[in-house]
Amino acid sequence: MIPGAGQRLRCAGCGNLTRFDVTRARRTTEYWHFDLAGDHQVDDIELLDEQVERIACRWCGRSDAIEVIERT
Repeated sequence: MIPGAGQRLRCAGCGNLTRFDVTRARRTTEYWHFDLAGDHQVDDIELLDEQVERIACRWCGRSDAIEVIERT
């Protein structure tokens, strides 16, 4: 339930439009580049799958009242 272009999230419980806790599960392939000292940095990330598990209102805590609405 991630909003698309022209949409936004809204909590129908308290009216919040700006603060949400989003829990996602992601599966990725990452290219890790190690230097000679053994430290690494991630040079490339390919997103293979992503699922939104839960969206909760940061103000009132409800996850059962989150809706996607059109931006006005």
